Amino acid sequence: MAERHPPAAEAATTHPSAAKAAATRPAGGTGPLHGLLVADFSRILAGPYATMLLADLGAEVIKVEGPGGDDTRTWMPPTRDGVSTYYLGINRNKRSIALDLKDPDDLDIARRLADRADVLIENFKPGGLRRFGLDYDSVAGRNAKVIYASISGFGTGAGAAYPGYDLMVQAVSGLMSLTGDADGSPYRAGISVFDVMSGLHASIGILAALHHRDTTGQGQHVEVNLLSSALSGLVNHSSGYVAGGVVPLRMGNAHPSLFPYEPLPVADGELIVIAGNDGQFRKLCEVLGVPELVDDPRFGRNQDRTANREALRPLLVEQLMKRTRDEWFEVLLAAGVPCAPINTIDGGVALAQRLGLDPVVTVGDGDTAVPGIRHPITLSQTPARYDAPPPALDEHGEEIRAWLTS
Repeated sequence: MAERHPPAAEAATTHPSAAKAAATRPAGGTGPLHGLLVADFSRILAGPYATMLLADLGAEVIKVEGPGGDDTRTWMPPTRDGVSTYYLGINRNKRSIALDLKDPDDLDIARRLADRADVLIENFKPGGLRRFGLDYDSVAGRNAKVIYASISGFGTGAGAAYPGYDLMVQAVSGLMSLTGDADGSPYRAGISVFDVMSGLHASIGILAALHHRDTTGQGQHVEVNLLSSALSGLVNHSSGYVAGGVVPLRMGNAHPSLFPYEPLPVADGELIVIAGNDGQFRKLCEVLGVPELVDDPRFGRNQDRTANREALRPLLVEQLMKRTRDEWFEVLLAAGVPCAPINTIDGGVALAQRLGLDPVVTVGDGDTAVPGIRHPITLSQTPARYDAPPPALDEHGEEIRAWLTS
């Protein structure tokens, strides 16, 4: 059986391109997933986000693209040096090979890669890879230990033919019915929230399957779909319906079960103010100079405050209007009351920098280096890596082909 990963010394003596591959491939270092080979047949967002997270943690990810490249390469503006920042945001630490699966030679390369992979991830329409011999049954028949992850929009049953776009799922899942002003139109979330969530779920499933394989030696098929991720991610709202028979509706920025838990007016705009429990409400009233509100039977418990929010809101706003949002941010947080100004993205990054979270990292070195957002998980012994910027289309095609055919 061919080696999953070409040893550098052996590659250097067998094929010049293979030697180049060994020399230029991102080093896994001490990452917790170092040594895993991931064949990434996914595109756009959910799959590439999942594989970037795995690559950051040390996995070797080979991104398989069609001759035209990943769709997100053309999703612009914005751009950096002519490259889509959408693509840049989810494809670091990977190597790219362009393969036309309708070409027999390219298909042979794709199958060789699948046969060596520890993990294969794809988001074709269910059944779309069967005619190429790259579906789960075909790959597992040749590579019994493979962890094969499939991401779809609506599963492999009656929804298999539905295209899996995040906006569709935001609409049909009920999320848009919850987003927007109570008397206004439904709104989509500002990001493709269920694509991101599905990518996270796929990563969790892959890691769970790898642990099972370590224990039993068995590979398996991991399946994730956006609609199921959405219903899980709707948490209290989906639970409120299935367990309580309540269909929630839009409330603007208000919370159905807590008050205050929304933006409230201050002297120079609005501030998010949160009283997640009775103790926080007491502290809020003390800082605002209205401690008597705590003993008012309309506001004593959270359920009372929620039921009487229209009476309580103006009493809080009257006091909040006496200071600016930055002043309240410092004063309320110091008193243990959760609050936050409503920032734009630059403000969010600036706050993370001020808090020492170092949100921006440099990916790669020299002229090709690009800034990116830090991996969200901190590991004390095996930190994430930022070795290689997102690859150009087929940037590593020659060396990957040489390795797979050696």
